[in-house]
Amino acid sequence: KMAGSFTPWIGSAYLFLQSTCKTIALPSLYESSQKKPCVFEALKLALADCTGSVNGVDVLKVHCSHPHLIVQLKFCKRENCRRFLQSYREGAFLKSLQSNLQLSLATTTVPLEVELKAGSEHLDKVLKDEDHCLECIYREKPDRLPDEEIMELEQHFKSLMLHQSTNNNVAVKDCSSLKSSSLPHPPQGNSLPPQVTFIFQGQQFDNRMITSDDHQKFAKSVSKKWKQVGRSLQKSCRALRDPVIDNLALEYDREGLYEQAYQMLLRFIQSEGKKATIARLIAALEENNLISLAEELLGLHSNEDCS
Repeated sequence: KMAGSFTPWIGSAYLFLQSTCKTIALPSLYESSQKKPCVFEALKLALADCTGSVNGVDVLKVHCSHPHLIVQLKFCKRENCRRFLQSYREGAFLKSLQSNLQLSLATTTVPLEVELKAGSEHLDKVLKDEDHCLECIYREKPDRLPDEEIMELEQHFKSLMLHQSTNNNVAVKDCSSLKSSSLPHPPQGNSLPPQVTFIFQGQQFDNRMITSDDHQKFAKSVSKKWKQVGRSLQKSCRALRDPVIDNLALEYDREGLYEQAYQMLLRFIQSEGKKATIARLIAALEENNLISLAEELLGLHSNEDCS
């Protein structure tokens, strides 16, 4: 059944893109450090055109599977998904993508074939039944967070949009500013600068990565305050931005507090990679007066009651 009024509408689909021009191979373009941001930019602009917002559809992963470029999409609102399906069905999405690829890559027209799948369902065959398509996409829950490469591309895209916001024009004339670099790592929000050690209660500790043991102890002991800790981490972690924390609470409600806390910290670890350090977690615990749990994670005592 479709989502109820209190359940967030989240679904996933795969978009298959293939150039029918022998001289243009989308996977090869995406594998190029110079062309990759241009292809991603064109994709994001086309998705924005068909949903009316740059945040209407999330890109979770782009796979290069010659001759196809396979894009995993995440929809967080039914209305955004409906708009995308209408645009896709009418050919407006394809037209916008071709136009934006032409502009971004500074090339001639890029003839494309597109295919949309949700699970085993080939949605192109049932596009006229919009409700069925929505149901298929809703059944396919996203199985990943945006990977680090996608997050970097998103950061570049947003920076580019910010520079062009005064023009009131979504289309980008070129991406020469992106071609000059090979995707340096931009700062994410208010991420803490790299540090070798940190101070807690007047003592110095190595700033190591969060371990699986830390992960389990946190989930076991944080109890109801996991959401507060998540909102503290959210300040420097895009993967925990709203409405992710509330969605996790709903999605893992039946499994209980342990699983909710575990999944929240898992998102932090997966999205931040090497930046998911114990110092950031300890700071979030301190901010929420969970000193006992912070001490436990740092090996200062074995008390499991952090309430």
